[in-house]
Amino acid sequence: MAILIRDVVLGGEVRDVKIEGNRFSQMGSTLDCSADTLIDGAGFALVPTFVNAHTHAAMTLLRGYADDLELHEWLTQHIWPLEAQLSEEDIYHGTRLACLEMIRSGTTCFNDMYWHLHGTARAVTEMGLRAVLSSVFIDFFDEQKAIEQQALTRELHNECENYSDRIRFALGPHAIYTVSESSLCWAKAYADENELLLHIHVSETEKEVQDCLDLHGLRPVEWLDRIGLLGSNVIAAHVVHATDAEIGILAERGVKVVHNPVSNMKLASGSFRYSSMIDGGVSVSLGTDGCSSNNNLDMLEEMKVAALHAKLVERDPTVLPAAEAFRMATMNGARALGIDCGEIAVGRLADCMLVDFKHPRLAPGYDLIDDLVYSADSSCVDTVICDGKILMRHGRIEGEEQIVEEARNYAKRFGR
Repeated sequence: MAILIRDVVLGGEVRDVKIEGNRFSQMGSTLDCSADTLIDGAGFALVPTFVNAHTHAAMTLLRGYADDLELHEWLTQHIWPLEAQLSEEDIYHGTRLACLEMIRSGTTCFNDMYWHLHGTARAVTEMGLRAVLSSVFIDFFDEQKAIEQQALTRELHNECENYSDRIRFALGPHAIYTVSESSLCWAKAYADENELLLHIHVSETEKEVQDCLDLHGLRPVEWLDRIGLLGSNVIAAHVVHATDAEIGILAERGVKVVHNPVSNMKLASGSFRYSSMIDGGVSVSLGTDGCSSNNNLDMLEEMKVAALHAKLVERDPTVLPAAEAFRMATMNGARALGIDCGEIAVGRLADCMLVDFKHPRLAPGYDLIDDLVYSADSSCVDTVICDGKILMRHGRIEGEEQIVEEARNYAKRFGR
């Protein structure tokens, strides 16, 4: 199957873009070719779709459930007790809602950590997105629990081979305060042996740092480095409380850091040291975190908040300009996950969106990327394509009403 997009603005020029199979195949001013599907791109711009590098997708079911609380109280007294009630079918419905929301706001790839991985994988498969999926590995320092979690990880890894190549498996040890040292070392060894990513929360709160200092005499990044966990296949979410020395360790080990500004601000976790990370040579991408601590999956909003927060923290309006924020949300995330998307070029995976120049938020239109970062919202997104397939056209997604209605039933079930 082939898609031909005619007369669309790409990189500031009017171009034709052809997609064959799941990759961009041709680009030119006037392509002399045919396709199964023709899209009139006049009045639209073609840009890469977003990569959400840290999510807990099915937490859409918990959106607005326990707001305005401190992280550890939020987790232990509200979120974990409710999550214990969720089944694989619940996770499936929650992830379908997440996929719907992500498509609407231009995200086609996400890096997820959540329970009941098969429920997430089913939803991703049906909705047409791509994802890196890890199950939450938590042993609470219990040896028997660790054995069970390791067995489950092996089982899920093998079973993920049956899914679409849009789905990749990763290791998901939750954090240093929920996973034992022996399990962390096992997870890293398994990830290395099987060439998998390892997705973990690191230095999200001051409490996490202080507890690590009290227990080990080292800060979290220092301790994780000492036990051999850090490496180029590690995706570290948050990393709010990192010293210059720790930033140097992250850069040296090639760790990919994911900034989650909205979640960090809502939970008052602290201020991410963006300039220090970049100056130190650390790769930084962008994520929303879950809908219970954000409360949405909108990468357009996340780019703006990231840029504004960095400027405020540094008291410098030149810090984290729009072009950098856009790269964080697209190319940086794709590279961190090892996926050949995040930019529009011949040979790349065909993940892209058409944004509507007629939308008032994109007028008068001095600079498209500036407008996308600082002005746009999801209503500016007209069409979304992932893996060479149209997921949304003219703002319509098949089955949207049913997905929303099914999700609303959870408010009745978990109502407070």
